[in-house]
Amino acid sequence: THRRTTVSTVGWLPGLTRFVAETSEPIRLALSLHAADDELRSRIMPVNERFPIGEVLTVCRQHFAKTRRRIFVEYVMLAGVNDSVGQARALVDLLDSRAFKVNLIPYNPTGLYTGSSARAVAAFKRVLDRGHLPATVRLTRGRDIEAACGQLAVSPRIGTAARAPEA
Repeated sequence: THRRTTVSTVGWLPGLTRFVAETSEPIRLALSLHAADDELRSRIMPVNERFPIGEVLTVCRQHFAKTRRRIFVEYVMLAGVNDSVGQARALVDLLDSRAFKVNLIPYNPTGLYTGSSARAVAAFKRVLDRGHLPATVRLTRGRDIEAACGQLAVSPRIGTAARAPEA
C-alpha cells in the first residue's frame, strides 16, 4: 500500500518537483533539513546552494496540499552547530504545524561532528513543543558497536569497514 511508502529527499528540486507533479498516491515525503536557515544549511548540506530552503518547502507544501499527509522533516542534532534554541525557534517560524512533523535525530559520531547532548536535544524539543510543531526524538540503535546510522563506513583508524567487537 502506498500509505506505508516514504520517499526521502535532500531537496533536489528537479526530482522533488517531478515527484509532486506525477504522484497522486498518498506517499509520505521526508525532507532532510538539518537547519532552519539557508546560511547554516548550506554549510552542512551544499545542495542548499542550488536549492534554497524556501523553494524546497514551497514544493513540499504542494505535496501536503495534494495528499494531506504531513511531511517528515529529518533534523540530525549536531552539538554546537544546529542545536541552539535559536534554531529551534526558527524552525517553529519556518514550518506549518499542520503540514510538517520534525524528527530529531541524535547524531551518531563518525569523527566529523559531535552529537548533541540529551539535555540539548530535550531543550530543542521543548521549544518545538511550545510552538505546537509536532516533533519526536528518534531512538539510536547500534551506536555501542559503531553500527548506527552513518557509522557503517570506512574506519579512519584502520582503513577498513568498522566491525563489531568479537564476542
